[in-house]
Amino acid sequence: MEKCSIIITIDAVFFFVSERSRIVQENTELQRTDDKQVRIWGMLCHATALIGIIGIPFGNIAGPLIIWLLKKNTNTFVDEQGKESLNFQLSMTIYALFAALLFLMKMGMFFLLIIAGINFILVVLASIKALNGESYTYPFKIQFIKK
Repeated sequence: MEKCSIIITIDAVFFFVSERSRIVQENTELQRTDDKQVRIWGMLCHATALIGIIGIPFGNIAGPLIIWLLKKNTNTFVDEQGKESLNFQLSMTIYALFAALLFLMKMGMFFLLIIAGINFILVVLASIKALNGESYTYPFKIQFIKK
């Protein structure tokens, strides 16, 4: 009789362990899906700044602002990347306006091209980093929105 109860107890332990393992595996799969969505939203915080390149005035600010306002309360990663992108785009807009003033004085075209090139390269780099789940901090930015 003792042998029978020991076998039942061992079976119960194995059942509990295997059931727990199945639940943990399901939760991990759910977490990966959520994590992937969070990384995509973080990437969109950066990538939508490229809207300004196609000619939409202040699209470089509007794109990240819309994504950030929609998703800032859902995840801290999206909130952080949205603020980072907005700060950088606001800074680049100020730099571009200053270069445009210099352009009126016949010496700002070079600076406008440099600013546009730096903006494009850093936005693409930040988008890739965010899609990989890494936080990205832009250089040359003014901190308008505090973290």
